[in-house]
Amino acid sequence: MKLRGERLPRACGAQPAPEGPAENCSCAALFAKAEELLAQRTAGGDPLARFLKGQLYYEEGLYEEALMQFEKIKDTDFQAMYQLGVMHYDGLGTKEDPEKGVEYMKKILDSDSPKARHLKFAAAYNLGRAYYEGCGVKQSTKEAERLWLIAADHGNPKASMKAQSTLGMLYSVSVLKDLKKAFFWHSEACGNGNLESQGALGVMYLYGHGICKNTKAALECLREAAERGNIYAQGHLVEYYYNRKFYSTAAAVAKRITENDDIDMLAKITDCLPTYVAKGVATAAFYLARCLQLGLGVQQDQAAAKTYYSKACLLDPAVASDLELAANLGRI
Repeated sequence: MKLRGERLPRACGAQPAPEGPAENCSCAALFAKAEELLAQRTAGGDPLARFLKGQLYYEEGLYEEALMQFEKIKDTDFQAMYQLGVMHYDGLGTKEDPEKGVEYMKKILDSDSPKARHLKFAAAYNLGRAYYEGCGVKQSTKEAERLWLIAADHGNPKASMKAQSTLGMLYSVSVLKDLKKAFFWHSEACGNGNLESQGALGVMYLYGHGICKNTKAALECLREAAERGNIYAQGHLVEYYYNRKFYSTAAAVAKRITENDDIDMLAKITDCLPTYVAKGVATAAFYLARCLQLGLGVQQDQAAAKTYYSKACLLDPAVASDLELAANLGRI
């Protein structure tokens, strides 16, 4: 399990695209200049400079150098302590040591220092993940729930949206299943801008899970989430178009979705769980196969249909099996 979902914000936004020789030279020169300036500030006694230097190395993937900088100030800088927690947990610049990662996160969460306050939500979220998966600590879904509730902070938009969305997922599928709670937390996360919860909320409205069925609200959520890149929402839109007999639209949307089935990359780009990205692509692949098999909205093509059926089964066997059963029963 990685803690990268709730780290400190990146200094420069998303991961940059691959660069050519000229850009590489320019970036190297900028990096050297930044390193020089931070060394001067460190020598001048600037208390923030060493952390910024460590963060510079961290963002450049120079994890061993970053680790050395953070280690020097971990007792006085909570941001450095937080980054060390992530690095030990993920094995960045050092061997994986989830117990040590958990230890750092607990220190931040339990601290009374005002300097740790802005990190507490993220630390609580990460600790919740550790307890949920039993990595670095004894597995406990109840303790994960408790920590995520702390991180979610009653829906506070400045708290962890990841925790709010994760609680929505937790109450949807776990032993703590409570669809009304799931709807509440997805609503809070969606209202705070979380893309994954926006798609989940659309599905809940569509099928009346935890709330009265509301097709208009469902389509608003699903379409906006789909436009923002939520693959799970896109897959459910394909299903909706197919069931409404808008076959050409269903096939066209499904074709676009299935053109890229690199689940991990899609999950990273959209910051959504790979499991739900796979479900979205699998759903789209199944309905595209159905259209091709029956010649609905597209020219009939049995060979292509077989290929897309296989893709759906490969990406998510459970989704493919459920849809195939529905088709055999005449529900699709």
